[in-house]
Amino acid sequence: MSTDQDRSAAAASVQEVTEGVFAYVQPDGSWWINNCGFLDGGDHTVLIDTCSTEARTRALLAASTGTTGSTVTKVINTHHHGDHTHGNYLASDAVVIGHRKTREAMLDAGLDTYEGLFSGSDWGHLELRPPEIVFDDRLTVYAGGHTIELIHPGHAAHTTNDVLVWLPEQRVLFSGDLVFNGGSPFALMGSVAGSRAALDVIRELEPRVIVPGHGPVCDLSQLDPLDAYLAFVQRLAEQGKESGRTPLELAREADLGEFAGWGELERLPANLHRAYAELDGAEWGAEIDLVAASVDMVTYNGGPVRCFN
Repeated sequence: MSTDQDRSAAAASVQEVTEGVFAYVQPDGSWWINNCGFLDGGDHTVLIDTCSTEARTRALLAASTGTTGSTVTKVINTHHHGDHTHGNYLASDAVVIGHRKTREAMLDAGLDTYEGLFSGSDWGHLELRPPEIVFDDRLTVYAGGHTIELIHPGHAAHTTNDVLVWLPEQRVLFSGDLVFNGGSPFALMGSVAGSRAALDVIRELEPRVIVPGHGPVCDLSQLDPLDAYLAFVQRLAEQGKESGRTPLELAREADLGEFAGWGELERLPANLHRAYAELDGAEWGAEIDLVAASVDMVTYNGGPVRCFN
């Protein structure tokens, strides 16, 4: 990760991935610096996710309305994490759509900024706004000439409430955090095994373009490295359980090999906490000790994780 890379809100780019469909890509895609998207519905705009901070979301809204020339009337959330939902309240003319569990998780957690885990954050003013329209399995949204299929994978993966935003006619997928490009996957609040299964759901769709939750726009070729990392976590967890090592001990001793150059390596002990729980028989997405896993991330990192949001 370059230390001099511009990670400000001004560094975001708007990329038209197909006619009237835009990816909003924020470098460098690390903690809290997510991607969004928007669609030109003719007389209105549909936004896919908001951002972690007031400033970033205001920049997103300016870019989207400046590109389409119309007001955002719908916001679709891909899951409940704050880097994808904190800015919902700023789309004041829009209805917010998401999974039923996204709404439940946001109401349960509130505006959680995980103090003590991150340093350097500049949130601005935030207000909690969970989805007002919710669904359980699938929902179809129409925007001008665009058909937007919202698909829950059917199980926990990155979280319990992930939503794939699928444009079947253009074969464009906004994956949320089921896909990372350049950063380590994160399954602490979902499931390691479920994350691998969700990649199979994506493969079955056969998207031409994938807008990941973090990192550059990509295609199906990005799924195999992610799957390999998650399989590595599972194998490592099996070894750790057999030897009686804790997730933190195991992470510190692990040879990351081909994954050593990825971002957010401190996610490894947290992913191992989830993998250990699954080896103990926990259901995908079951509640585990998130505080202990977060403490291990900070310890592995040598202190709070530097955040550039």
